[in-house]
Amino acid sequence: MVMLILLLLAFFAALVLTGHLRRYAITSHLIDIPNARSSHTLPTPRGGGLAIAGVFLACVPLFFWLDVFTTGETWAFLGAGTLVTVVGFFDDRRHLPASLRLVAHFFAAIWVLVCLGGIPALPVWDSVLSSGLATFLGVFYLVWLLNLYNFMDGIDGLASLEAISVCAGGALLLGNSGHYEPLIVLAIAVAGFLYWNFPPAKIFMGDGGSGFLGIVLGIFSLQAAWLSPQLFWSWLILLGVFIVDATWTLLRRLCQREKVYQAHRSHAYQQAARCYGSHKTVSLAVVIINLTWLLPIALWVGSGSLPGVLGLGLAYCPLLMLVLIFKAGYKEIIG
Repeated sequence: MVMLILLLLAFFAALVLTGHLRRYAITSHLIDIPNARSSHTLPTPRGGGLAIAGVFLACVPLFFWLDVFTTGETWAFLGAGTLVTVVGFFDDRRHLPASLRLVAHFFAAIWVLVCLGGIPALPVWDSVLSSGLATFLGVFYLVWLLNLYNFMDGIDGLASLEAISVCAGGALLLGNSGHYEPLIVLAIAVAGFLYWNFPPAKIFMGDGGSGFLGIVLGIFSLQAAWLSPQLFWSWLILLGVFIVDATWTLLRRLCQREKVYQAHRSHAYQQAARCYGSHKTVSLAVVIINLTWLLPIALWVGSGSLPGVLGLGLAYCPLLMLVLIFKAGYKEIIG
């Protein structure tokens, strides 16, 4: 009963708060104006993702009180989540230098790993990735995840639907072996925001919201790794659409010596949205991929029946084919 009440409160709080943020954005001229690098055509308020961050962070002390979060996990979510959200919001307002944002992101990632005690030793085929090396790589993993989530928040509803489906998958992975309630609360808070963000969007998430989701989903994945190292591979699979598209596009743009920190619209999902003339079609297609392809493989890996690296390759191969088909990294689809 307590959980049901909490879910209802989270949904309506995010719903109402997003509406207030939309009015604030309009009166404060916090508007995303379309340009040649945009995937939208109408001026749209941004910054609505603050509602997601505010609702979830308000629930974190409650999860600690209910013994769902440890002290370290509580401070990881509160510290990193708040820092990334604040930096992202100021970037929405004043466009902070990329170097300053990156320093804040690395600080947030290091903070998370200190609070969680690093990363457990991860299984790789018949060997184990040492906890020291895993922790070093974990910093870059968190920084990349929060940035790629920002990169992938480029069409209506996509980042919101990705968060909801990934949270649902993460909850199924935990089953009875851990506390899945925070994942459901986050998904419900995102659903409250999605009411305003579903195509055609009435407000955008903004860097504060997308960065918050990236770092928080990263914390959840590390939390799962401490519960069972195999689950970390499952989380990488669940996040596969965003990881493959963003990583391939970044590498291709680097090879073309483009300024990777500049806004662009050459991700596979952006190419697909132009190809089909619909944000809704692409965003819903990603949900279908997540639920019918990535989730079953993630559960297979999580059960211990399939090695993590093999499962990752199996899950990512069709995704890589899709980014090649939609020519991710090119300025426009050719042909």
